[in-house]
Amino acid sequence: MEQKVMDQDLQTVLEQFRALDQKITHFSSIIGLTDWDSKVMAPKKGRNVFAKAIGTLRTEVFKLSVSEEMGNLLEKLSAVRDLDAATKAKVREYREYYQKSKRIPADLFQEYSILTGQANDAWEEARANNDFAHYLPYLEKIVQFRRKFAEIYGYEEHPYDALLDEFEPGLTVKRLDPLFAKLRESSVKLLERIQKHGKSTAVEVFDQSFDIETQKAFNRYILPIIGFDMEAGRLDETVHPFAQTVTIGDVRLTTRYLAKNVRSALFGTIHEAGHGIYEQHVNPEFEESVLQSGASFGIHESQSRFLENMVGRSREFWYYFYPQLQTHFPAQLENVSVDEFYRAVNTVQPSLIRVEADELTYNLHIMLRYEIEKDLIAGVIEAKDLPAIWNRKMHDYLGVTPSTDSEGVLQDVHWSFGGIGYFPSYSLGNLYAAQILRTIKKDLPDFYHLIENGRFDLLQEWLKENIHQYGKLYTPNELIVKVTGEELNADYLVEYLEQKYCEVYGL
Repeated sequence: MEQKVMDQDLQTVLEQFRALDQKITHFSSIIGLTDWDSKVMAPKKGRNVFAKAIGTLRTEVFKLSVSEEMGNLLEKLSAVRDLDAATKAKVREYREYYQKSKRIPADLFQEYSILTGQANDAWEEARANNDFAHYLPYLEKIVQFRRKFAEIYGYEEHPYDALLDEFEPGLTVKRLDPLFAKLRESSVKLLERIQKHGKSTAVEVFDQSFDIETQKAFNRYILPIIGFDMEAGRLDETVHPFAQTVTIGDVRLTTRYLAKNVRSALFGTIHEAGHGIYEQHVNPEFEESVLQSGASFGIHESQSRFLENMVGRSREFWYYFYPQLQTHFPAQLENVSVDEFYRAVNTVQPSLIRVEADELTYNLHIMLRYEIEKDLIAGVIEAKDLPAIWNRKMHDYLGVTPSTDSEGVLQDVHWSFGGIGYFPSYSLGNLYAAQILRTIKKDLPDFYHLIENGRFDLLQEWLKENIHQYGKLYTPNELIVKVTGEELNADYLVEYLEQKYCEVYGL
């Protein structure tokens, strides 16, 4: 009789927990929709008040997540040993957030949420007008908030660890530094060999005008072929490309079109499709719950960087798609062979803009930002010093110096929404992707032959079966071990880059 009562009590607790999880997820979906709207559709004059409204809604979600009800439910469920795997994962996700954030006052969180909403508009204006001073007051406040949150969250060795953990649970500076050091050393050496001994590529093919409407048509042509379900998503334009999930059946991609840079929207769209396909493939049983998103930002980036670079910049990808691209742009490409085009899209050329960087130098862009963020949060540098620091590091890392802040410190949107701690996810994504590619090639030995023949369905089935379907069921470390049999290892990306670019440049 006693056991039956206990079972009834547990059932009640589970029902209450599911209801609260669903409520938080519904609100979060609406916030996602408003975020997308504010960046894509909203008229400029309404954004200030809109940011306040979004901040209010974010605060309500925050209150629910750190409420006494949530605390009581988590305490009860944490004591239960035989929960199913999905419920255990939900408890893990909410418990980690609850324990870190419960000491943040709701009014402080609301102030921060409104600030980040308004800061995005300030960043867009500052970037358009090359006016860092306009953005600086917002950035200074955001840095102050992030430092304060790091102290509230707590950390053992470095304050930046507390912020890294938001985006890549379990990751620390101590763990990340040696991974980046190995990648940095190999990348710099390979870059030097390419610059000294590499055979030139036909990169000048991109020094032409490519009609924007035709670019849009080609992007919409390739999206469903590579696996993005257009009936469960859409593609729009914005200043800085991103993907936004409202629900598993409503995933929105954005890209940026430039008439003088056809690669920007082309590979930006493929990149965002990697994010979108991941979200569309999550197990439907996880919808309307905290598990309906990807395992972490790094794992998410592994899917976008994998599709953009290891698939989208492969020779086999263009063996399949190049005839159609030539049909769309006959005047620009009629005298350019597919092999010339393949080498051109893999040109290594240190540049100013991260999102348009080649696959090799891209990680140097990330390491620059990582170093800046660590010093910002540790109080070693201040926001007002960033333009000069940025330019110096660009020169040291890549040998190029921005002539304006718009192409320098103002180029990325991340700090405006408080994403300090986010940037390492991109290089982590590259590291994860190379490790995943190694496993895929074992399971599908003819992997690139499949790509050459347009069999993206078989690739996506593998990704869905091994990664996408699980959503947040596993931690990122658990997932990469499950998929590849070992923890994150930088050697695979080092080997991939060495092999690919030695072939591209005839080294």
